[in-house]
Amino acid sequence: MIVRDLVPAVLRQRLQHDGLRLRTGPVVTSIKSSVDAVISGIKTHYAEHTVEDIDTFADFHVSVERPVGPRRWFRPQVLFRHDGDPPFAPLPGDQGFPLLEWGLNWCISAHCHQYLIIHAAVVERGGRAVVMPAPPGSGKSTLCAGLTFSGWRLLSDELALLRPDSGELVPLARPISLKNASIDVIRRFAPDAVLGPVVHETTKGSIAHCKPPRPAVLSANLTAMPAWVVLPRYVPGAPPRLEPLPKAQAMMRLVESTFNYSVLGSSAFRMLGDLVDRCDCFEFSYSRLEDAADSFAELADAKPGKGHS
Repeated sequence: MIVRDLVPAVLRQRLQHDGLRLRTGPVVTSIKSSVDAVISGIKTHYAEHTVEDIDTFADFHVSVERPVGPRRWFRPQVLFRHDGDPPFAPLPGDQGFPLLEWGLNWCISAHCHQYLIIHAAVVERGGRAVVMPAPPGSGKSTLCAGLTFSGWRLLSDELALLRPDSGELVPLARPISLKNASIDVIRRFAPDAVLGPVVHETTKGSIAHCKPPRPAVLSANLTAMPAWVVLPRYVPGAPPRLEPLPKAQAMMRLVESTFNYSVLGSSAFRMLGDLVDRCDCFEFSYSRLEDAADSFAELADAKPGKGHS
C-alpha cells in the first residue's frame, strides 16, 4: 500500500492515533500529527511512498504537534518530538511540514551510523551518481531539482548515504526543499513539478517542497555507484563552468560535509578516500538551469575518466 491509496479520513486517523509507518528508502518512520499542514504535506509529497503495516518495526517514532497551553491560540507553535523528546525548540505554527522534514533529516544524520552520511545532493544517470556537497546558498537544491526533471534520478536532496562495505549510494528519495528565488525558478523550469505551499519567514527564508518524481520513489531499492564529486555554486549571470578539482580539495570538502565523520573515525576517512579515488572531481558554477542540465548531460555522456588528482 502507498500513501495515495489511503482515503483522507484513514490517513488522518493513522497520523492522529496509531502513527503512520512511512518507508523512505531504507528507513521506516512512525509519524504522528494532527497538524493540518503536516497531514496535507504527507498526502501530497509522499503520495507514492510505501505505508507499512502497524506492527512493522519503525526505526524512528516522531510527532509534530502543537504545544499545550495558551500557545495553542496565541502565536501558535509546532513542536517536533523524537521518542517523546523534543530535540529542537518550537517553531511558528505554520511551519509544521518544514519542521517534519528537518526533523526526519536530523533522525537519519544523528542515528543511522551504519552509513557514512554526507550533507550532499545525489542524482544518478546510467547507473552512475553525482555527489554534490555544498553549503547553504550554493544553489545545490535548485540544481538537484533541475537535474531531477532533466533525466537524472533523484537519490537525495540532502543526505548521501554511503554503504561502508560496497561504496554504493543508497536512495533516500524525499521532497526537495526549495528556498526563496529557487521556488519560482523550478516552477518555470519544470512546470510539471508538484510544489507545496510556500512557508515564509523560516530560519532559511521562504520554503516550498517539491514532490519527488514517482520513478525515483519506485527505484528506492536500486543503489548507484558514485562516479563524480561536483561542488556546485550559483553565480548570477555567469556562464556554466565545469572545472577539474584536485582530489585533496574534494576530500577536504567531503570531510567538512560528513555528519558522522567523528563517529566512524578511521573508517570514515577510508570510505571518503575510496569515494574520491573512484570519482572524477569538479567545481561547477552556473546561473541558468538550462545550461546546467546541458553541462551535466555532457558529463554523463562522456567516457568515464580516472579522476582528477
